[in-house]
Amino acid sequence: MLEFQRWKVWLISLVIAAGVLFSIPSLISGTSLASQWPAWLPHAKINLGLDLAGGSHLLLEADAADAVKQRLQSMEDSVTTELRRDPRIEIGDVSTTGGRLSFMVRNPTQLDAAVERMRTLTRPVQLTGNRDWDVQVVDSTRVVLIPTASGSAQALKNAMSVARDVVRRRIDPGGTKEITVITEGTDRVLVQVPGVEDPEALKKLIGQTARLEFKLVDLTADPQQVAQGHAPAGAQVLPLADGTGMIAVKRRVMVSGEQLTDAHQDRDQDGRPVISITFNSAGSHRFGRVTQENVGKPFAIILDDKVLSAPNINEPILGGKAQISGSFTVESANALAISLASGKLPVKLNVIEERTVGPDLGKDSIHKGVIASIIGTLLVILFMLVTYGRFGIYATAALVVNAFLILGTMAIFNATLTLPGIAGFILTIGAAVDANVLINERIREEVRRGRKVLDAIENGYREAFRAIFDANVTHVISAALMAFFGSGPVRGFAVVLLIGVVTSVFTAVYFTRMLVALWVRRARPRVLHI
Repeated sequence: MLEFQRWKVWLISLVIAAGVLFSIPSLISGTSLASQWPAWLPHAKINLGLDLAGGSHLLLEADAADAVKQRLQSMEDSVTTELRRDPRIEIGDVSTTGGRLSFMVRNPTQLDAAVERMRTLTRPVQLTGNRDWDVQVVDSTRVVLIPTASGSAQALKNAMSVARDVVRRRIDPGGTKEITVITEGTDRVLVQVPGVEDPEALKKLIGQTARLEFKLVDLTADPQQVAQGHAPAGAQVLPLADGTGMIAVKRRVMVSGEQLTDAHQDRDQDGRPVISITFNSAGSHRFGRVTQENVGKPFAIILDDKVLSAPNINEPILGGKAQISGSFTVESANALAISLASGKLPVKLNVIEERTVGPDLGKDSIHKGVIASIIGTLLVILFMLVTYGRFGIYATAALVVNAFLILGTMAIFNATLTLPGIAGFILTIGAAVDANVLINERIREEVRRGRKVLDAIENGYREAFRAIFDANVTHVISAALMAFFGSGPVRGFAVVLLIGVVTSVFTAVYFTRMLVALWVRRARPRVLHI
């Protein structure tokens, strides 16, 4: 017991000093001392959750009509691509009326081959025995693909999972903020962003589908017919983003935003804000081939079914890089770049509920939480001092250090403290002395057996450590599972509890053992009063 190595003393002291140092910015946040904190010292601090700091709460719902439209469009692209491969099957225009895909096979002898190829595009829906599309033949020459109910449900589920991840990347592209983005039910996404009290900018960022498409302009369209909203077969009429008119474009998507690898706000040669984009290898090859085959023709850049611009292709663009120009400000260009870089939303999301939570309730919760923490700590300290004397003082020191370590660790990882997190913190205060109680009671038993002071302390720590380790491993497992699978309040509680379990074992076992070892080495007691 007396041979407590010096390097251990230094290591434990450095860990505690680091915990205290990293906890201070969170403790002095919002006070006059915060401005006096030296710049060269750590400034990381704990984030406050929506229930403590206030913020924006949005509930988004998938647009059912848009989900059907996007599924049909995706299947139409797959159908046309599949039928173009060798041996090519000639078909008429693909119709999407009535929520189904249909096309006529020009050569009746190729009907069976067309049906077989369409069936290869369908997929089984989990273990239901159904497929996502039903392939039928009508009038001996027309192939019809009808979406099944189970396939539509599975497609919506997959789309909502992707939408949730896209929304998270848009709000927090760096992955450093503590936000809540979870799916609710089959077609809703809940978004909670602490510290943001203006939901309008948030809604603009989230609500933009960011569906980027490059299509050829249909030069055969009659301008008068286009103005009335009528387009030739194989084309569609889309509005210009600046509201100055309409334009007819080919329905086939030549290149899409799904093939982007990067998008960022930039400036053109005249200093106007633009978005610079970079395609992946497949997109770069396709973009280069399309521009090479259509030199001198206008190429429409379409965002969410609105034409941003339709410049002429003056020369092939083979580098896989391009710029999107329009009536952008720096802010709007940057927001669009973030949306494009984070990926398009697979389905349009509509805001059905929005709520702004003010910080007043959070301040009251923090105040009451601090009072509860102080009262709980004082009661635990009083109990330990009365019950264990000097060893109670060591347990008290460990309790205080443990609180600093929890705050410091949360600050290092930029963790978010929520109201359930405060409950976890208070719970940790009571649970933190469990290890000290086990150690002290074990030392008492050794003293009653007549062991010498050093042997009693050594055996007390060694034997109690086994029970402490087993008990806290179960706590760590349960807290880790809650943190991994939970979200929102459950995750906030689990994170604080997980950190508290680890730091309490460190302070109760190693920190108090260091204090006891230093005291025994200095005082050389003959009798233990515990």
